[in-house]
This record gives sequence, structure tokens and C-alpha cells, in this order.
Amino acid sequence: MNEAAARPVGRVLDLFQGARLTPTQRRIAQSLVQHGPSAAYLSAAEVAELAGVSQPSVTRFAMALGYAGYPALRRELRALAGVPAGQPDGGENAMQRALRAETRHLEWMADELGDLKAVEQAAGLLAASRPLPVLGLRAAAPLAAYFGYFAAKVHPDVRVLDGGGTMLLDRIDQARAAGASALLAVVLPRYPRETLDAIREAKAAGLAVVALTDSGVSPVAESADVVLSAPVGTQLVFDLHTGPMALAMVVLQAMCDAAPEQAQRRLEEFEATAARRHIFEA
Repeated sequence: MNEAAARPVGRVLDLFQGARLTPTQRRIAQSLVQHGPSAAYLSAAEVAELAGVSQPSVTRFAMALGYAGYPALRRELRALAGVPAGQPDGGENAMQRALRAETRHLEWMADELGDLKAVEQAAGLLAASRPLPVLGLRAAAPLAAYFGYFAAKVHPDVRVLDGGGTMLLDRIDQARAAGASALLAVVLPRYPRETLDAIREAKAAGLAVVALTDSGVSPVAESADVVLSAPVGTQLVFDLHTGPMALAMVVLQAMCDAAPEQAQRRLEEFEATAARRHIFEA
């Protein structure tokens, strides 16, 4: 991927790295990341509306990053975007543009995986946990189930926690009592409050938390031990989770690499069982 294509995701995130942001300021940062290059042409009032904050909060956010005000930050965003306002889109329709954006997200993620330290750290924590609870509520529930389905083929005890309510905390307590040492939390916009509360409870119970989320300024970043981020597509009515799904499989591959003998043994056992029960047609 060329540098200009990577900037809307990676370089904008770089502006916020190391900054001590309040929860309100993190919401503003998240809005700027989600809206990519288009955010560089928004007024302070428009950014405030998108983030659900006041206009003065946007100004204070810019100053917290070291800029004289929001106009200075916007100039920086425009420079990073590298796309002049009103640039033609080649006649592509909205569906095509949305999918093009997903390919750029995946290419950016591939570049970021040049450093596997965070992925390997996460995989080590998750592979060693017995059982392994996987948390994902609302929009994140399908991805938690997807990960859990495949993880169960190489891990002896995976517990998908995709339902909220009072029993959710009970299930986290039960996993901890059974020996769990880590939890994988899938946290996607709009960040259910119940998910964040459950993560805090898991931390209080002594579990290490690996968060799979959409960016480094996600609300879960403050609570997680390891944060793995994959951009979410926002150009259609409902978000595209192509990036998070791909990253989930990358994490699972790293788990297999962390315990190769166990993974191979369990896969062979599953294949033998599947053949005996005639589970698949091919």
C-alpha cells in the first residue's frame, strides 16, 4: 500500500499516541479516525456533533494535542490525508468506494503486522488460559462467536460470552474460578457500556484482558492489557467488520504458533471425529 493510502488510518492515529486524553477527548479522536480523510474538511461544530460533545470540547482537544486551536489541527489532518477536497472518485458508486476503503484498511493492517510483538503477547496470554472466555456483545457478538467456533478446534475449553444481563458477570466469575487467566474482549462501535463494565469486572477478578477493537483510542484501551486494533468500515449504513474479522484469525493463527503441538493434536482429533460422524459432505 502506498503512503497516501495508509495515512487516513495510521498517520491520524499517530497524532494521538502518547497524549493524555479525557474520555470526552477520546470520543473526539475516535470520530476523527472513523471518518478518515473526510474529517479533515469538517468544522469544529460538525466534529462536535459527530462526537456528541460541545464545540469548546473540540477546541480543548486540539490544544491538548499541542495545536493553537482546531483550525491548526484541521490543517494537519488535511496534510496527512493528502487528498484535495473535491477530488474525483473515478465514477465509482458508494458500494465500490466502501469496499475500496476496506482493501486499504487490510493493507494498512498488513503493514502494521511487520511487528508481531502485540499479537504474539496476546496469543500467549489467550493460549495459556484454561478456560478461555471470549466476550462480545451486540455488534461484536457474531465476531466473538466466529472466533470461538474456530478457537475451540485448537483450544480445549473456549467459552463465548455473547449475552448480556446479570448472568454475564456470573459467567466471568465461573470462568475465573475454573482457572481462566485471560479474556479476549471484542469491542466494536458503539462500544456497549455493559461490555466495558464487564471488562472492568474481569480485571478486578484478576484476568488479563486482550482487546480486539477498532482503534488505539477505543474506550477499552484504558482497561486492556493488550490492545489489537483493526479499522471498521463506516461508509455504509452499517459498519463493515472486515478488518476485525481478519485480525481475529491472525490472533488465532498466533495462538496455534504459540502451542503448535496442542493445536496439531486437537485438529487431528477433530478431523477423526468429523470423519467418524460424517459431519461434512466434502
